[in-house]
Amino acid sequence: MHSTPTSSRFRGALNAGVRPREVFAWSLYDFANSGYTTVVLTAVFNAYFVSVVAGNASWATLAWTGTLSVSYLIVMLAMPGLGAWADARGAKKRLLAVSSVGCIAATASLALVGPGGLWLGVAAVIVSNVCFSIGESVIAAFLPELARPEALGRVSGWGWSFGYFGGMLTLGLSLLVVMKSQAAGGTAAHFVPLTMLLTAGIFAIAAVPVFVFLKERSAPQPGGATAAAPGSAPPHTKASATAPAHAATTTAAAAATAGALGAPPSAAGQALGFMGVMRQLGASWRATKAFPDFRNLLICGVFYQAGIAVVITLAAVYAEQVMKFQQAQIMMLVFLVNITAAAGAFGFGFVQDRIGHRAALSATLVGWIIMVLTAYFAQTSGGFWAAAALAGLCMGSSQSAGRAMTGALAPATRLGEFFALWTFATRLAAIIGPLTYGMVTWITDGNHRLGILITGVFFVIGLLVLTRIDMRRGEALRVARARQG
Repeated sequence: MHSTPTSSRFRGALNAGVRPREVFAWSLYDFANSGYTTVVLTAVFNAYFVSVVAGNASWATLAWTGTLSVSYLIVMLAMPGLGAWADARGAKKRLLAVSSVGCIAATASLALVGPGGLWLGVAAVIVSNVCFSIGESVIAAFLPELARPEALGRVSGWGWSFGYFGGMLTLGLSLLVVMKSQAAGGTAAHFVPLTMLLTAGIFAIAAVPVFVFLKERSAPQPGGATAAAPGSAPPHTKASATAPAHAATTTAAAAATAGALGAPPSAAGQALGFMGVMRQLGASWRATKAFPDFRNLLICGVFYQAGIAVVITLAAVYAEQVMKFQQAQIMMLVFLVNITAAAGAFGFGFVQDRIGHRAALSATLVGWIIMVLTAYFAQTSGGFWAAAALAGLCMGSSQSAGRAMTGALAPATRLGEFFALWTFATRLAAIIGPLTYGMVTWITDGNHRLGILITGVFFVIGLLVLTRIDMRRGEALRVARARQG
């Protein structure tokens, strides 16, 4: 049988020995976990948490953003150590499995959260978001093993576009559940738990192929084992310091995670130490000194991802407070952003491989700046819809570009560790961006337009830092380090 030009181009994007079904399974993982961010963090559970679980208390929104900030802080501190541990043992797939089960189980447990169930909701959101973030980092670390260097943007775009469609599917089915329940007289306390079970179920089913078909190609790295063992910090390490009410739960979860990953008891005990995590984080950051372009990418990522975090977490608030959108319009807005983001991630991946990673990311950051100005000056719903469509296009392409650049610059023997640093940067951004927006609106007595305008500064700074990245130099360093073994 002769292969078609399309299948030949597809295979030509993959490394030797990589089968197309592996890439399809890898992309399906993005499809699987995207429903979590869309339904739990963006469209359904966040509003339910504020209005029902916390009873619309004056501190309800702060409780929600604080919960997310704690989860991101845990990921920031734990992920570099986990990534180093996965590299040292050649265990990325094992780490992916544990984090996936954790996220699915914690998402399903959100179905038990009702009025007044604040602490259960806080604990479940922290665990689910930490596990989601770990899985997101680990699945990205497989990219350089699957795609040829010149096709990283294209293959990364396939995954991102699959992810957005997964988010739309989960959101669409959740909306059907909501509408059917409301038609029968059901309240949020009845239909939101059903959407949590639905989201967990879709995640579980769609994630199966990655564990069946995706191969673990990385070999254990004896030279990195000594650094990795103390840093094999499980995702919940920091919670005992930042959320004392959950200290026992978090400590048990940390030990269980270390054990499930095969870490010896001594390593699990070291993983619980804050200073051990900080030492591993410091060691990982110092390692990037040998890769200055990767280090600049991390700095660039903190800024532009801070802007993206504002759009993801607060676009619905802006639409409601400034543009006076109703709930149905906001839901349709989420669909529009997902559709255009999928198109941007898929289509721009090809452009990225043609014009280069840095040029592609530069173009998307310019697009983000235009989007911010469009939203700031929009006085009609039409103008804001246009801004939302542009945001979707930029979101898919910029997130895909960042992942592809990380794969192009990270050394092959430390992919898990360096992708974990990228996760650290994006989670730091997820704290900085929304908190900055919130502070601006608080200080200015609710001036959301100024908040979105300030958000544009993050994209401008990211664009300036991006000019310091030399992809040829960075890729040459990566190849040279691989030859050194």
